[in-house]
Amino acid sequence: MSSSLLPTYARAKLAFERGEGAWLISTAGERFLDFGAGIAVSSLGHNHPHLVKALTAQARKLWHVSNLFEIPQAELLGRRLAEASFADFVFFTNSGTEAIEGAIKTARKYHFVSGHPEKFRIVTMQGAFHGRTLAAVTAGGNPKYLEGFGPKLEGFDQVPFADLAALRAAIGPQTGAILIEAIQGEGGIRAIPLAHLKAIRQLCDEHGLLLILDEVQTGMGRTGKLFAYEHAGITPDIMALAKGLGGGFPLGAFLVTAEAGKGMSVGTHGTTFGGNPLATSAGNAVLDVILGDGFLGHVAAMGKRLKQGLIELKDRNPGLIAEIRGEGLLLGIAARVPVQDFVAAALAEKLVLIPAADNVARLLPPLIVGEAEVDEALRRLEATAARVAGKALSHERVAE
Repeated sequence: MSSSLLPTYARAKLAFERGEGAWLISTAGERFLDFGAGIAVSSLGHNHPHLVKALTAQARKLWHVSNLFEIPQAELLGRRLAEASFADFVFFTNSGTEAIEGAIKTARKYHFVSGHPEKFRIVTMQGAFHGRTLAAVTAGGNPKYLEGFGPKLEGFDQVPFADLAALRAAIGPQTGAILIEAIQGEGGIRAIPLAHLKAIRQLCDEHGLLLILDEVQTGMGRTGKLFAYEHAGITPDIMALAKGLGGGFPLGAFLVTAEAGKGMSVGTHGTTFGGNPLATSAGNAVLDVILGDGFLGHVAAMGKRLKQGLIELKDRNPGLIAEIRGEGLLLGIAARVPVQDFVAAALAEKLVLIPAADNVARLLPPLIVGEAEVDEALRRLEATAARVAGKALSHERVAE
């Protein structure tokens, strides 16, 4: 039977019916080790008891009321996020791309109310991915995502990745903000050096610019700290969150300082579903766990264990693996073979990985992953490497 879904995805011929922690069980009953987590979304894994309890309890009470009324669950989550970050205010959305849209609007409105409406341009970096709306794809600048959708939205200036000199040269009288990912996820797990992040913060201060951080993929503990900016000892003016924030339930947010958000008054922005009782109950449950004693330390420890194992895997397979990248449980294998082949071979070993740009396979396990599961993933990756090497050798013999 043909699908009625718009064919915008190249889906694997595989479906899952349930999950347990870091494991997925297919409709055929096969168990897969999930090191994709729905693209860094299922931060607490599958069927986490605290998240299930919180969602079930709220589902029996109230799902949605609209933002025409106070929503206690959203008030609580907003206060907790502000207290745990640099921010004074939070706006809840349904996705990361909506959070980016809100961040862009906030930056432009800040300069408008500050008497500089001409300062609407935003500098971004090549290789970035900020979402799929017209503003977000223009900010990301990837021609593949822009083709066929008409003129690009005005106001974005791209510079090469982590090129401070080019970034500095791109700042002009119309520049209002710099928008970056501390670690590019979709772009291939490419980390901006911490010294560069500090220099970018200083550039913003010198030129009166707002620093917008896209932490949609890096935030909520993914790098071993609650937010990736903490590694550099800086703070942004605006930050976008999503993915792991809801633990699998659609939830995003953008966070702002009081100064950066001063232009966002009543009526300047809105959403129908964002921040409803069900979504923010999920967010509060996720935050309960992530902010629990020792949890982020566990993420950092599992990240180090996994990264060390990947480095050893690379050393044993230099013809297949060029580099290991990333921080915490946001890691990447830069392959010397087509990344789709590597990901497919891993799936054949019942290990879920996520492809990214720059020929990188992403490893994004749930943050609750344990030592035994990390070690099992490394064992399956060894088998993956052998499978890929065997296939390559087979192709060479056919060519002869």
